[in-house]
Amino acid sequence: MREPGGSQQMQGVHASRIGAWLEHHAHSLVTSLGRLLRKPWASLLTIGVMALALALPVGLWVVLMNVQRLGGQVQAAREITVFLRPGIDAARASALADMLRTRADVAAVDRVSPDQALAQLRQRDDLAAAIDALGADAARAALPEALRVVPRDDEVALVRAIGALPETDRVQYDARWRERLQAWLGFGVRAVQVLAVLLGLGALLVVGNTVRLDIQARREEIGVLQLLGASDGFVRRPFLYLGAWYGLAAGALALGILTVAWLALQAPLATLAARYGSSFTLRGLDPLAAAAVLAGAGLLGWLGAGLVTGHYLRQTRPREY
Repeated sequence: MREPGGSQQMQGVHASRIGAWLEHHAHSLVTSLGRLLRKPWASLLTIGVMALALALPVGLWVVLMNVQRLGGQVQAAREITVFLRPGIDAARASALADMLRTRADVAAVDRVSPDQALAQLRQRDDLAAAIDALGADAARAALPEALRVVPRDDEVALVRAIGALPETDRVQYDARWRERLQAWLGFGVRAVQVLAVLLGLGALLVVGNTVRLDIQARREEIGVLQLLGASDGFVRRPFLYLGAWYGLAAGALALGILTVAWLALQAPLATLAARYGSSFTLRGLDPLAAAAVLAGAGLLGWLGAGLVTGHYLRQTRPREY
């Protein structure tokens, strides 16, 4: 028959084991940070190499996201510009716009009068002076009536149909340029993925080599712990936290490098975009993406330390005879 206090005693033993396990985690977390700080120059060298290995693919990813955003704006602006023949008046242009709106493959049609086109051209600094030199009346007379057509589905068939209309003088639609842009974006995504894998493996090896040196410096202490019956998890834990600290510090430094680069490029890019009449701005990492970079860097450090420590413990585990 089980004693009444047996269950409480087992619960007490279980609680004490959990407390010791948590205490060792906290102790390993603090002591591993202390070991990193006691060697500032060596630690800074390791962190710097890792940070550069992380900053390059993340920076390329940020650039690619901005290019995709610009490409998305281009794809969203799928208008087909239809320039009508000279002599087509406003009434006939409006009637043609109404006719195109009845097509199933047309989402919207806007008429662009010569006055509207002239106002849009004046917004460009490189054309405003030429318009003033030519004269507003002469410039307006040279501009034809135009239609801006937003396709619904099949742009190619719609372009052919509009081009065959007797009122159409010229159709402007940059389908080939957009296809090339999408192909380059697809290539860029794959290149960033490959580069991220390669440089991630490089960061993994850097952490692993640094932790290996720390293990070699503490091999006598590890040997004593193994002889006393310490588990592999107990011995491995401080080195795992050391690798995680290296990864987190490298991730933070990589984010700092990217922030400095973003600040350096923001003003020139804004000036360049303004020259083209665009308000495009360079976007950096949002807080969620920055947290993901930190978490990923910490995980890389943890994995690198775990691989090296696990290999060392398998080689040095005491054997029973």
